[in-house]
Amino acid sequence: MPIPRCRLACFFSWLPMLLFPAQAWPEVKAAPQVIVAEVKEGDFVDRIEALGTLKANESVELTVNVTETVTAIHFDDGQRVEAGQVLVEMTGNEEHALLEEAHANLNEAKRQFNRVRRLESQGIEAQSLLDQRRREVDTARARLAAIESRLADRLIKAPFSGVLGLRNLSVGALVEIGDTITTLDDDRVLKLEFAVPSAYLASLRPGLPIRARTRAYGERIFDGEVKVVDSRVDPVNRSVLVRAIITNPERILKPGMLMTVELLRNARSTLLIPESALMPKGNDQFVLRVTGEENRVEKRKIIIGSRRPGEVEVTDGLQAGDRIITHGTDKARVDGTVRIKGTDDGKLPIRELLKPAVKVPKGDR
Repeated sequence: MPIPRCRLACFFSWLPMLLFPAQAWPEVKAAPQVIVAEVKEGDFVDRIEALGTLKANESVELTVNVTETVTAIHFDDGQRVEAGQVLVEMTGNEEHALLEEAHANLNEAKRQFNRVRRLESQGIEAQSLLDQRRREVDTARARLAAIESRLADRLIKAPFSGVLGLRNLSVGALVEIGDTITTLDDDRVLKLEFAVPSAYLASLRPGLPIRARTRAYGERIFDGEVKVVDSRVDPVNRSVLVRAIITNPERILKPGMLMTVELLRNARSTLLIPESALMPKGNDQFVLRVTGEENRVEKRKIIIGSRRPGEVEVTDGLQAGDRIITHGTDKARVDGTVRIKGTDDGKLPIRELLKPAVKVPKGDR
């Protein structure tokens, strides 16, 4: 009995499904998921990096001017002192006795001068005697000044306020001219000196802000500003010496420390994109821009300027608000579409944006 033609057509229509399971059939691929970021406008400055050495605003080695025995010491190691404070005495009984004698001689000379001046005004004494008494007063005053100067050489005083270093002598020690007693540094303000290539000379000027770091304090930033630019360029390495000022209110920075310096120049407002969005090809730079409600991908050539960690300046090729792909550029296809998994605005780490979405059971909805 022949099989009806309609049954044969139905049988052959189902035959491929019986021979080839559904898992083997090609499926239409979904659009790839990507992370995008918006082109934003922000502040940008060019940075010049250098290494610098700290110096105290004022620094001196305190030495002695006479050969004498130390009679008293009025400071400790690392002590903070005020300007004019006596630190070391090298005086004895003889010097104080000479000082008292000089004061007595001066007082007596003044007394005799005043007596003769009264008599001379009455016509009793001659003018020549008055002139002699005046010379005696001047001589006594000069001798007193000389003894006070000798005593001053035997008193070591702080020339300015600051912090003392280590003490290098003891009471009773015989010191000679030029011997170092200790050091004195004014560390309220520190000078940071560093060399900058002369190619940047046109943009160097007093008042430019700087940011400095030192390994002793990790990533802590110390702000300062340029005070002066040297008047000469080193003919050997073609660099110019720059001196900046850093305030040190906590007194934690010390003279002689090595610091990494960032000199900030040419402040401006510009377009910024994440560095991960760049697709270099030869000397050119490209990005993948997502447009429209369909999230269609187009390849856009851009011109970049300066860089800083994680961000790049764009001078041409994009506008503020454009969406560009930062992660998933290897999956996206030009003129194709993508699914936006997240927007990188810098608030969340990328690993959080790349986490798969948690499926909520139907019963918990």
